[in-house]
Amino acid sequence: MADLAAQKFILKAMLSLPAPILRAMSGGGAVYRGGRTLDPRFQFLAHAAGRLPSLASLPPGEARIVSAQGLAVMSGPLEPGVRTESLSIDRPGEAPLSLRAYRPAEQDSGAPLIVFAHFGGGVIGDLETCHAFCGILARIARTAVISVDYRLAPDHRFPAGLDDVLAAFRWARDNAARFGALPGAAAIGGDSMGGNFAAVVAQEMKRTGETPPALQLLIYPAVDVASETASMITYADAYPLSTPVMDWFMGHYMGADADPADPRLSPDKTQDLSGLPSAVVVTAGFDPLVDQGEVYAKRLVEAGVPTTYRCYDGLAHGFTAFTGVVPAADAACREIAGLVRAALDAAA
Repeated sequence: MADLAAQKFILKAMLSLPAPILRAMSGGGAVYRGGRTLDPRFQFLAHAAGRLPSLASLPPGEARIVSAQGLAVMSGPLEPGVRTESLSIDRPGEAPLSLRAYRPAEQDSGAPLIVFAHFGGGVIGDLETCHAFCGILARIARTAVISVDYRLAPDHRFPAGLDDVLAAFRWARDNAARFGALPGAAAIGGDSMGGNFAAVVAQEMKRTGETPPALQLLIYPAVDVASETASMITYADAYPLSTPVMDWFMGHYMGADADPADPRLSPDKTQDLSGLPSAVVVTAGFDPLVDQGEVYAKRLVEAGVPTTYRCYDGLAHGFTAFTGVVPAADAACREIAGLVRAALDAAA
């Protein structure tokens, strides 16, 4: 722990240097691409990461360890006044599913709780991945947040992780009152692959006629694994998500029989998006997935779904995990939590 604290201190001190110095230390001037300028702190981190092996060159088990170690240095502290609780829910024929609940000191009992799925391509990540962000979301949205430790590929390929998030959503919705939230109500959210799961959960509740999420929060979501967009070329070598890393994720996540155009893999392939719950859709500018998120947000609007869209042009994929060292990422996460609260109020 002391070593981690020292690493955090050193990195935060480095990233507190003026932008021109950070850019000079990163090999030159500002990174400008696709009409966007990369945040100098992300530029510095990308430059440093360029000297390390890519996740795509590692076996999944090692990639999980390396990514967890790196993200632990980047993450901010848990929000003051937010308490956590470790949970485990039993499922017939399945291993128990681990969850973590976040409860803010000031909670609105009239708000639904929020079920959240972390990023990681379905291959890496755990309850620590979005720990700081879940605390921010709980405190600013003033409601309980349930984070899901879903199963990971390639040990558990599609649709195992999705099935876990579906099970967690149903359980949390039915047990919302236990967490001081509006009984029988839950929102669904996630970032990257977690955003994919959140979009699919919203669609699945519509297909099955179940009580829908009160809101869907989709942060730089992967909503189409079957198609290539312009941003996948423009930001092909972006940090921390490049197109080779995306291919590595999908190669492990999808089984040989999986159809990339299956709406449970690519929710943007669903033809009719009408009747889905209100949405907050967020993208990062320096991200191969930025086009996907924007297109999905536009389709939701066209289908009559109340939708708030934000693109944080200077930030990169995964910024919810960089709140401790990138001030713009921290500010974005707080704004997102505020947008969620406003959307929940509007939906109510």
